[in-house]
Amino acid sequence: MSKQDLLDRLNKLKEEKRAVILAHNYQVKEVQEAADYCGDSFELSRLAADSPAEVIVFCGVHFMAESAAILSPDKTVLLPERAAGCPLADMIDPEGLHTLIRAHPRAAVASYINSAAEIKAMSDICVTSANAVEVVDSLEQEEVIFVPDQNLARFVSNKTDKKIIPWPGYCITHHRVSAEDVLRARENHPDAVIIVHPECRPEVVELADQALGTGGMIDFARRSEQEKFIVGTEMGMLHRLERECPDKQFYLLSPGLICPNMKYTTLTKVVNSLENMEHRITVPPEIREKAARALQRMLAVNASSLEIRSR
Repeated sequence: MSKQDLLDRLNKLKEEKRAVILAHNYQVKEVQEAADYCGDSFELSRLAADSPAEVIVFCGVHFMAESAAILSPDKTVLLPERAAGCPLADMIDPEGLHTLIRAHPRAAVASYINSAAEIKAMSDICVTSANAVEVVDSLEQEEVIFVPDQNLARFVSNKTDKKIIPWPGYCITHHRVSAEDVLRARENHPDAVIIVHPECRPEVVELADQALGTGGMIDFARRSEQEKFIVGTEMGMLHRLERECPDKQFYLLSPGLICPNMKYTTLTKVVNSLENMEHRITVPPEIREKAARALQRMLAVNASSLEIRSR
């Protein structure tokens, strides 16, 4: 089936099944272009909750579809590729987190959005890469267990007075970027701004001009007067940036910035997913309710912050 045939079939299925297609910024070009919305994982989950659609096709990885299911319990959430997991999210399990909680009984638990529903359910609050510092600062506790990304935990610890207790997990894609990659990029493009994801190693973040989540990267590129940017996050982000800022140039910081799990999803799989209503992602009610509370607490912090800034 040709690409146009697939797109025509997808549009027909969307209408028949009252569906919306959501694609993470790291998805392949053809999936991003076929989606109704592109964005970061939590942005898309909120869009799913607010959408009148009855079926959510989430083109991303498993924890992202779970987050959508947590926030949209009355909707059908589909993940086109069952095998699309997240090694970072898999680096912590409930038993490991229980052990850490027992060792630090006075600490709050903040879980990165890149974690499984069970981990969110055990947490006091969730964070994203964009709001992690603000959310951690909002907690009453002086000690905060931060899971599962150690690099984001270190990024937060440098910007807060709280004692951060990190879990030794990491994103295998961002973690492989080195300081040498940054220095080489700076030498090859001395007139470019270097923006990296805070999941990168601390020495990489320190050498960059900005450390931002994917949504922050888009906002920064839009507002900046600079014309050239070196981007230190998964390679799929370049397509999104080029679409949003066609008059600017973007270069990948390192050739190793590719997430195989994000590339499993294809346009054909998106069409098959909606046609066959597979693979449905559900979260048990007892876990969903607790995880939803952690997410809603994070949203309350953001809402409070926005209200203060608008005064």
